[in-house]
Amino acid sequence: MSKRIIHTDAAPAAVGPYSQAVAAPAGTTVYLSGQIGLEPGTGELVSQGFEAQVRQAFANMSAVVEAAGGRLDQIVKLTLFLTDLSKFGTVNQIMAEIIPQPFPARSTVGVSQLPKGAQFEVEAVLVL
Repeated sequence: MSKRIIHTDAAPAAVGPYSQAVAAPAGTTVYLSGQIGLEPGTGELVSQGFEAQVRQAFANMSAVVEAAGGRLDQIVKLTLFLTDLSKFGTVNQIMAEIIPQPFPARSTVGVSQLPKGAQFEVEAVLVL
């Protein structure tokens, strides 16, 4: 699968580790449910710390991507949910470490609550 990165100077440039849009050729599309920072073995939050929850949520998402037969570079769209948008920079930094370039399209949403008191959730669309 080869995704095609869409960029135009007629719209604002990406302000973080994401692409304006991604076109995916015909293939199997996998819609991943949101992942929060739960430890797989216990079902409990990995920590009350924001960064630890973000890293665990991405690790959980990565495990689901692999289980679907995919790779992180096949993600075409991410949606991030944060209970505190002032921590957006931390998420950008962690995401840039984990997700390979060229980055997928992305949306970020501020929410009042997430399941189990989590502070961060990530969901993805993957094209195999």
